[in-house]
Amino acid sequence: MTRIKRGMLHAKRRRGLLEHTKGFRWGRKSKIKLARTAVMKAGAHAFASRRVKKREFRANWNVNINAAVRAFDLNYSRFIGLLKKKNVILDRKILAKLAEENSKIFAAVVEAVK
Repeated sequence: MTRIKRGMLHAKRRRGLLEHTKGFRWGRKSKIKLARTAVMKAGAHAFASRRVKKREFRANWNVNINAAVRAFDLNYSRFIGLLKKKNVILDRKILAKLAEENSKIFAAVVEAVK
């Protein structure tokens, strides 16, 4: 039986790891031990940041809606409460887009819930 050495697989795994660390600074781009921890940490930050991005987008939509609703003598919380009471099913993303791009349609929505 011939002997199977796994040097190729080992090198391939290390090469793949170092491809992920391209652009990292100092030894984290070239030294395996440092690169492994850097990739793990980068992945954790990327995972968390995808959630933070959604959070920040929603906060921006709320600010845009509040700014647009102020022209109609309402504030954001009262406007959202009126939307819920009248069973208007428009999410904040759509409302913010309407307020920014189609002010006439947004004005109609506000008048409908008032």
